[in-house]
Amino acid sequence: MTKYGSFPGARPRRLRTTPAMRRMVAEHRLHPADLILPAFVREGISEPVPISAMPGVVQHTRDTLRKAAVEAVEAGVGGIMLFGVPEDAKKDAAGTAGTDPDGILQVAIRDVRAEVGDDLVIMSDLCLDEYTDHGHCGVLDSDGRVDNDATLERYAEMAQVQADAGVHVVGPSGMMDGQVGVVRDALDQTGHEDVSILAYTVKYSSAFFGPFREAVGSSLKGDRKTYQQDPANLRESLRELALDLEEGADMVMVKPALPYLDVLAKIADEVDVPVAAYQISGEYAMVEAAAEKGWIDRDSAILETLTGIKRAGANMILTYWATEAARGL
Repeated sequence: MTKYGSFPGARPRRLRTTPAMRRMVAEHRLHPADLILPAFVREGISEPVPISAMPGVVQHTRDTLRKAAVEAVEAGVGGIMLFGVPEDAKKDAAGTAGTDPDGILQVAIRDVRAEVGDDLVIMSDLCLDEYTDHGHCGVLDSDGRVDNDATLERYAEMAQVQADAGVHVVGPSGMMDGQVGVVRDALDQTGHEDVSILAYTVKYSSAFFGPFREAVGSSLKGDRKTYQQDPANLRESLRELALDLEEGADMVMVKPALPYLDVLAKIADEVDVPVAAYQISGEYAMVEAAAEKGWIDRDSAILETLTGIKRAGANMILTYWATEAARGL
C-alpha cells in the first residue's frame, strides 16, 4: 500500500536526472566571452619557448602571439592580457624597457591590435617586475626597499606608452598605494580617456605564483611581502577595494582565484563594477600535473575550477586555458 506524504517528500534529485535537466536548471554558466587569455611574448626568440612548469603554455614570438590572438577571437574569448619578456641585457634598476615605446610589450600591443583590431579586448600588464634587474615591481630606494611614490611616476609613464601602442585596458598589478589614481590621471592627461583600468585590487603574496616567474624570466630574489597582501587578511582587501574605486578603477580583480574564493565572493557582493579573477600559474600547474599522473580527469577539472570561480562572483576569468575552454563551451 502506498503511503502518501512519507519521507522524503522533497526530492532534489529529480532536477539531476539527465544532462539536459542539469543543463536547464544550472545556476551559473560559463561563456567564452567571460574568459581572458594571459599571454607572454619574449624578445629575441625565433621559436616559441615552452614553460616547463606550465605544460602547454609558451613564451611567444611576435608571430606566434599574433596567431594566438586570432585563435582566441575565433574561439570567442573575451580578452587577452599581454606580458612582455625583455632580453636580460635590457633589464636595469629602473625597468626602462617597460617604458620604451619600442619595448617588447609595446611592440606586442601594436602587433595584436593590428591583427585583431577591436575584436578582442587587448589588455596589458602595467608593472615593472619583468623589466627590472632586481625583479621587484618598482624602483628601489637607498635601503633596497620598493619606493612607492617613485614607482608611481614610472607607472604613469608605462600607462602612457601602453595606451599610445593601442591597448584597450591597462592592468596596474604592482600593489603600490595610489597606483590607480596616478594611472587614471596619466591616461586622461595624455588624451587616453577611453582606456580602461582593470585594477589588481586584491593581489596576495602567494606560493602559487611560482611558475609565473619562469614565464616572465623574473630576476627576483626574495619576496614581495611588503607590498602584496598577507593571505591571512580579508578586511584589508575591502579597504583596497574602496581606495581603487575612489581612484577611478573601471574593473577590479582578485588574484589568485581558487585559494581566495571567499574574498572573491565578498568583493563581488560589494561592488557594481565588473569583477575579474586570475586563475594563476600555480593553479594551472597543479591541475596539469595531477592530470598527467592520471590522478584527476583533466577536462572535468578545468571546467569545475572555472565554474567555481564564476559561481563565487567573477564576471571575467583570466586563465591559461581560455582558448581551449572557450572552444569546448
